[in-house]
Amino acid sequence: MTDLSAQKRLAADVLDVGKSRVWFDPERQADIADAITREDIRELVDEGAITSEEKRGNSRGRARERAEKRSYGHRKGQGSRKGKKGGRKNRKEDWQSRIRAQRRTLKELRDEGDLDASEYRALYDQASGGEFDSVADLERYIENNY
Repeated sequence: MTDLSAQKRLAADVLDVGKSRVWFDPERQADIADAITREDIRELVDEGAITSEEKRGNSRGRARERAEKRSYGHRKGQGSRKGKKGGRKNRKEDWQSRIRAQRRTLKELRDEGDLDASEYRALYDQASGGEFDSVADLERYIENNY
């Protein structure tokens, strides 16, 4: 077995990778042993006798498992929390999603004819004032009062 450490060092520099990522074709070891200049190494790289192995990254498998668990509420208890309530769930975004859902529901009810224009306007203004916590709350109010 020939000592190819000098060639490995040169190849690592030419390929711009670490020595551990340099791969020599076992069939071409004699040619590689004869290569003593950077130009020789470059030719062998072009021929495919010397290549660089893929960079090994960190596996995301465990992260995906955790994300899947969190998607249905696991691993989200008090001991896992760092930020304040508003840091974990933005109050403005929460309000936007709730008010948009309520306004969408009001428009549907108006277009279907369940609400007339004045009822729609009164309920719209109440929703804008934060009267209803959710679409279900809004529908409950409509059921009891209209």
